[in-house]
Amino acid sequence: MTAPHTPPRDPHEAPPAVLAEKREGILVITLNRPEAKNAATEEMALLMADILDDFAADDALAVAVLTGAGGTFCSGMDLKDFVKGRRPAVEGRGFLALTERPAPKPIIAAVEGYAVAGGFETMLACDLVVAAENAKFGLPEVKRGLVAAAGGLVALPNRAPRAIAMEMALTGDMFDAQYVRAAGLVNRVVPAGSALEAALELAAGIAANGPLAVRVTKRVIVEQAGWPADEAYARQQEIVGPVFESADAKEGATAFAEKRAPRWTGR
Repeated sequence: MTAPHTPPRDPHEAPPAVLAEKREGILVITLNRPEAKNAATEEMALLMADILDDFAADDALAVAVLTGAGGTFCSGMDLKDFVKGRRPAVEGRGFLALTERPAPKPIIAAVEGYAVAGGFETMLACDLVVAAENAKFGLPEVKRGLVAAAGGLVALPNRAPRAIAMEMALTGDMFDAQYVRAAGLVNRVVPAGSALEAALELAAGIAANGPLAVRVTKRVIVEQAGWPADEAYARQQEIVGPVFESADAKEGATAFAEKRAPRWTGR
């Protein structure tokens, strides 16, 4: 019996506005409207929701890299969609289905060109950021009579000094990669054109680690901000305790003793 196959895509059919590709434990998500500098639409938000759900459920995937096609990360909300009454958000999940609900696994933003408005806020929702040295960042909403309500006013003050958040949000100006890195918003600045490559290298280092440990580590870092100080270690123990009893923990210790690469099972 021959295996069923998917018919080839009609070459005249427009490609999806968000692409997803699996690469050895890494999911590469590409915002794919280069003709509009990857301005986000309602369609893109719904596609992102499905992709992120699949990412969370797939045990073979450890980390995702989010990037944009055509040399731009994301220029924010598509204003043509906005005036038609459509929003690039999913209820309870936020802009591009990401800004209000963190993914359970790490996501790395690979930024070339512009990450502005909702694009900048989407970057803030990622856990790590690799940026090209000529990338530009900003929250220009006030220049359009809008407000940065997808994370610019909530997430940014928790990620950067108050003065930085105020300047970015109130002026609406553009800032370079060196500025946002100095503010603690970017992990690595790399030559133009190499952000995705550098992000994939970073992702590979994460994907090589124990998957249970990686997920739990992210969970604690995300959740601890809301814990009372006198309960922090007890709450942490509730989450991390099972990891120390896992098969992966035993495998990690055994592999170290035997001087070999661990063989993770995720259990």
